[in-house]
Amino acid sequence: MSFQITLEPILSIAAGVLILVFPKFLNYIVAGFLILFGILQLV
Repeated sequence: MSFQITLEPILSIAAGVLILVFPKFLNYIVAGFLILFGILQLV
């Protein structure tokens, strides 16, 4: 469980930085984050 707790905030920060740097990739970043979040919740 500690793996999920530490990974999700890091992914959120990385996604936020990528959206600020590359706003045109917003849809891909959000979709990837949602997929990863869903996989982590299933595991």
